[in-house]
Amino acid sequence: MNSGDVAWILAASALLCIMIPGLALFYGGMVGSRRILNMMMMCFGGMSIVAVLWAVFGYSLVFGNSVAGAGIIGDVTEYLGLDKLLAADPAAALPGALFAAFQLFFAGITTAIIAGAAAGRMKFGAWMAFSALWATLVYFPVAHWVFAFSSSDGSVVGGWIVNNLKAIDFAGGTAVHMNAGIASLALAIVLGRSAGWPKSEHTKPHSRPLVLVGAGLLWAGWFGFNAGSALTAGQSASVVFLNTAVAGAAGLLAWAAVERVRLGSASSMGAASGLIAALVAITPACGAVSPLGALAIGAIAGAVCSLAIELKFRLGFDDSLDVVGVHLVGGIIGTLLIGFFATAAAPNKVNGLFYGGGFGLLGIQSVATLAVLGYSFVVTWVIAKILNITMGLRIHEADELRGIDMAAHAEEAYLSDEEPVELGSPHRA
Repeated sequence: MNSGDVAWILAASALLCIMIPGLALFYGGMVGSRRILNMMMMCFGGMSIVAVLWAVFGYSLVFGNSVAGAGIIGDVTEYLGLDKLLAADPAAALPGALFAAFQLFFAGITTAIIAGAAAGRMKFGAWMAFSALWATLVYFPVAHWVFAFSSSDGSVVGGWIVNNLKAIDFAGGTAVHMNAGIASLALAIVLGRSAGWPKSEHTKPHSRPLVLVGAGLLWAGWFGFNAGSALTAGQSASVVFLNTAVAGAAGLLAWAAVERVRLGSASSMGAASGLIAALVAITPACGAVSPLGALAIGAIAGAVCSLAIELKFRLGFDDSLDVVGVHLVGGIIGTLLIGFFATAAAPNKVNGLFYGGGFGLLGIQSVATLAVLGYSFVVTWVIAKILNITMGLRIHEADELRGIDMAAHAEEAYLSDEEPVELGSPHRA
């Protein structure tokens, strides 16, 4: 093992961990002041339950040898409980325990992203049950398809998308962002619209500064997300790091420019959303394109996603925090544009249409996109329907209107200076 590589993936894993509070602040600032605690708890709670499942059987389902060599799901018994990772493997490039920890955060952040579609109206217990079922039945299989590489000697068989189809997804455009985005659409449809949607006062953002802070933390974490996926501290990670930086900046500017033309001003919420949309789009493409290609992908994602968020009003589904418009649309843009902008000079070493590679790569990327979208939507819809029938997904409308924080957690995020605080109260400083 190269100690520099190990140190880099340790650092990248820590950057990934920062994405959880980053997402919680990003989402939390977008909701009303009496909904922020629940929103943040959905992020932390969803991440935590997935981490437990990951240690018990999730890692094995994703990175275990494919059952019957079919490339559909890993052998659940191979790494059950992760005890097998306690012993060092002298032939491994990274400690197995470190790789498991690094990938744990991918699973957790993917599940937490979906929380934005259910903001302010979903029972916390139902969300936790949904997170557990969704990670098990949707994320773990799809991650196996996309992230589990077969060994060169054929002793380990991985997922069908990465090994048989040979689609390019450097850090999770299909397994993470499209997967979470289409799942958010399915959940939003089953969950139904917020009370008073789309003009309800209680759905307005209460703290734009928190949104910007959260977006900044996510941007920092994204370097671990993307560049860490190189799994080495070398040229590939460096190129990906650069592409991630410039794409994010291009997306922020593009969204702001579209807002300026359409609405007369560039908003802070739009700037933060454009940044995230571009980071979503560059995630699958970061190892396949040049810096100019990254700029193009980031700008296209920022501009298109700024228009795509209007779809929920046209089609009538309540995607509270625009997970569909940003993560689903941005993920599709990034995955498909690889077919145009990929260059063999980049780490993935494949040419797309603009570099003389023809339409073949675009076709491959399209098949991967359709497979993930179809599977994730159907299974997520079934999970949400079953939970709605058995335990109910929605809180009472009165609790929704007054704010879910008190109903779900018996807490408030903000107390006024005039509000008396009793001795012994947990709210006492």
